[in-house]
Amino acid sequence: MAASAVSMVRKCLSDFAEEVRELQGTHAVPYLENPLSPLQFHRDWLCPNRPCVIRNAFNHWPALHKWTLDYLRKCVGSKTVSVAVTPNGYADAVYENKFVMPEERNMNFSDFLDIIEKKTNPPGVFYIQKQCSNLTEEFPELVGDVESHIPWMSEALGKLPDAVNFWLGEAAAVTSLHKDHYENLYCVISGQKHFILHPPTDRPFIPYEMYQPATYQVNEDGSFETVDQESAEQVPWIPVDPLEPNPNLYPAYVQTQPLHVTVGPGEMLYLPSLWFHHVRQSHGCIAVNYWYDMEYDIKYHYFQLLDSLSKTVGYS
Repeated sequence: MAASAVSMVRKCLSDFAEEVRELQGTHAVPYLENPLSPLQFHRDWLCPNRPCVIRNAFNHWPALHKWTLDYLRKCVGSKTVSVAVTPNGYADAVYENKFVMPEERNMNFSDFLDIIEKKTNPPGVFYIQKQCSNLTEEFPELVGDVESHIPWMSEALGKLPDAVNFWLGEAAAVTSLHKDHYENLYCVISGQKHFILHPPTDRPFIPYEMYQPATYQVNEDGSFETVDQESAEQVPWIPVDPLEPNPNLYPAYVQTQPLHVTVGPGEMLYLPSLWFHHVRQSHGCIAVNYWYDMEYDIKYHYFQLLDSLSKTVGYS
């Protein structure tokens, strides 16, 4: 493609992103004081693909007043659960020019809680974050303290969630910038989650690169090393850290306008499908999220077009 054409398409992508921000009003994440009806939510948030934080959406859950660490220890403490362990808090992230996944360690839940309560201090950062409906699969004792689905969301979408996930970990655990093909309702039980969000229209300015996949492995002396997954294909991932973006390496990223939002106890974030997000948390934060499969409708095809144009004009 000629340089003039590339320049024109890049300008069009930039103008398009700004126009969508203005049209959607996505310069900040609004807070709703109560959940809406399924029809209202579908019309005002699902269809426009707009995030919001909803208060008073799950005040009736027993989990809000029952899920202390003592209660969790009593209910689940003797079980073996899957815990992600990393040297630096970054699981599923770019490290030393590789896409590195955590060590998935099976450990006694009480031993994990000892780490959260700082009774023990083994090497690494520990995070329960397995996204395979681990609430129902690994913590069935806790399922009765929450809902199996969010009724108004299930009615708005005409389906039940594909997964319900339980999250608990150290403050150093960070989720790197990525997107999901799910409509996500993220419910904070205790503590805080801090999100950095980018709308799908920021895709031209968010870099992707291809990386060798690897996994962290802990040695007997407590040190970590990365072990390549030799037979696996390279993984496309976002190398930029929105907390410390490097404009020299990723100059296009400066054109983004990230949204920052903190979700506290009793609050629910609606994170729309295809929105890029980076997540931090307070120490010992407990959360549950519901993943509903997205509709592969016109929004999805627009994103695919945007992704293709981004690659064509030299955005990775």
